[in-house]
Amino acid sequence: MSASTNKYIDPLSDFGFKHLFGGEPNKEIMIAFLNALFEGEKRITDLVYNPTELAGDDREHKKVSFDLLCTGDNGEQFIVEMQRADHDNFEDRCIFYLSRLIHQQKLKSNRHWEVKMKEVFLIAILDFNMKNCLSDHYLQSISLVNTGTGEIFHNGLGFKFLELPKFGKKEDELENELDKWVYLLKHMHSLDQIPKYLDKRVFEKIFNIAEMKKLSPEQQFVYDSILQREEDDYSRLKSAERRGMREGIEKGKEEGIEQGVERGMERGKHETALAIARKMKEENFDPVKIAGFTALSIEEIERL
Repeated sequence: MSASTNKYIDPLSDFGFKHLFGGEPNKEIMIAFLNALFEGEKRITDLVYNPTELAGDDREHKKVSFDLLCTGDNGEQFIVEMQRADHDNFEDRCIFYLSRLIHQQKLKSNRHWEVKMKEVFLIAILDFNMKNCLSDHYLQSISLVNTGTGEIFHNGLGFKFLELPKFGKKEDELENELDKWVYLLKHMHSLDQIPKYLDKRVFEKIFNIAEMKKLSPEQQFVYDSILQREEDDYSRLKSAERRGMREGIEKGKEEGIEQGVERGMERGKHETALAIARKMKEENFDPVKIAGFTALSIEEIERL
């Protein structure tokens, strides 16, 4: 599929999601999205983007990579993930990601706990239905609660899952800001103009940024390359899972099956980046630009 067949990029693609939501110059888009998602539960007025990789404390602790990581004006942190395909250990991965973010805070020793932990949240935009969520609503908000009373035990740690397949509202049925954002995510790539119900300036801005004709030649090349590989994504994911399962079984207690699955999935992402980098090198793109689009090192690109 060529990018030129649509007026707007697909915000659910890896390139599209990061292009629209992941840059400091356009951070008002992320701020507006998060405020719609939290629906008054909290209000973000500013944020900064953080590096998306967290290294382990030593060789025994693996590095983790997020799609996006940002910090709000009150110090709260948000991991924002786009996930198109389900896998058996998805919930475990989300918990592991948040735990690493908490661990990175490294609170100074204080026997009286006078220093409050910064709030941490994981937001996942999902192009599938989760196995462990029974609600029919497209937004799943998960917090630490007292299972006897249902009251929140701690509101500084939580998960928000947007299950896009559960959203079936039409353009004239949108009731609130979150409905509008989910409609945009699901339908932008197939639209030829801004729907009249998306009347805020932030929506006009995101549609403007998403226009195919606004992409640079390098950006369009990367976007087309990713779309061409999406038809193989599902089989590649399953292959990575099987490979990871074998690695986990071989390593047994030393690493564990779940960690093996994670390794297999990360290897699949790395192989995609390498394939795009090879194509860009064949087209004589500058190595620095290739590194920027693929997150590979200059050394890796030069070895291709």
